[in-house]
Amino acid sequence: MDFDVIVVGSGFAGSVLAERLANVLNKKVLIIEKRNHISGNMYDYEKYGFYIHKYGPHIFHTNNKEVFDYLSQFTEWIPYYHKVLANIDGKKVPLPFNLNTLYRLFPIEYAKKLEKKLIDNFGYGVKIPILKLKEKSKEIEDKDLEYLANYIYEKVFLNYTRKQWDLEPEELMGVTDRVPILISRDDRYFQDKYQVMPKEGYTKMFERMLSSKNIKIMLNTDYKEIVKIDFDEGKVYLFNNEFKGIFIYTGEIDYFFNYKYGKLPYRSLRFKFIELDKKFYLDTATENFPNEYEFTRITEFKHFYKSVNDGNINKTIIVEEYPEKYNEENEPYYPIPKKEYLEIYEKYKKEVSNLNNKFRNIKFYFVGRLAEYRYYNMDKVVERALEVFEEIKEGEKNE
Repeated sequence: MDFDVIVVGSGFAGSVLAERLANVLNKKVLIIEKRNHISGNMYDYEKYGFYIHKYGPHIFHTNNKEVFDYLSQFTEWIPYYHKVLANIDGKKVPLPFNLNTLYRLFPIEYAKKLEKKLIDNFGYGVKIPILKLKEKSKEIEDKDLEYLANYIYEKVFLNYTRKQWDLEPEELMGVTDRVPILISRDDRYFQDKYQVMPKEGYTKMFERMLSSKNIKIMLNTDYKEIVKIDFDEGKVYLFNNEFKGIFIYTGEIDYFFNYKYGKLPYRSLRFKFIELDKKFYLDTATENFPNEYEFTRITEFKHFYKSVNDGNINKTIIVEEYPEKYNEENEPYYPIPKKEYLEIYEKYKKEVSNLNNKFRNIKFYFVGRLAEYRYYNMDKVVERALEVFEEIKEGEKNE
């Protein structure tokens, strides 16, 4: 088969674009995947009537109806509202830190006092980044809010961040925005309109997404084994034949350019899966451990599927999550949002901009967490892929 499109990687970015190009524009698509399975970090498998996420827990949530409707073509959903407990001062308390958390940790009268001050200064039902709370408390010279801000920062955020990133919080850009204080009684970890899990797991959803006869998939293959990119001539060769078409890349951007400006660092994760002879191990799906142990959290997958599995079977599976440095033997999970690393990425980004000028017969698109060196939630990756597809479609019309 002659291919119109090469897609490197079969996670959300690559799979969404492959599906759209194959089914809407009738393109012949080759997906090249270095792992032995499709679906990227969303890969899961069934055991005891629920699904185990090989690369850590993935909970789908979005406010984007277009994204939700698009994925709904390939799966049925079950409702799931994620709840997280954090172990703070010997107590299990809800996260994000909210008004219920106040009453679990502090004497009732002091909790009432703090609640009133939070609502008076910020309003009810809003999310406040921890640094904003710290700044505001100093600005209005409120010792109670300042104490609360420092308490949350030190007990919930500081040590967790050190474990997760092996850096001090002030070295990271934008991370504190992902740890808000929620001024409400809502114990759900997310407040999005759509909060669901794929009824038959993520892998089955990806299988349906990639079922087109126009899509061929090569597993266990590093794309450089079958694709040669001649940067001097401005040509791409697939199986030693010149390729002319669309090239979608979702892998590490520095690897694509042969580490021209050095390697971009990532944080990785190590997972310890434990099978237990009991109905449930945790009170909720996830418990965080900001200040104790080497792992950051424990997740129990059975909770994700309680609405379709009543838990009568006396088996459960948990996973402990250990952050670690990325190397050649593990997986790159999180681009590190540090200024000096983002400056390196900008150099690679300029190289991407030059590709479409140098390669006359190829259109390159770099999409996803690794290719764009930025953190994406699942729905945002799908949203980005759909945007890129529309860009490609418009380009096809104008040719």
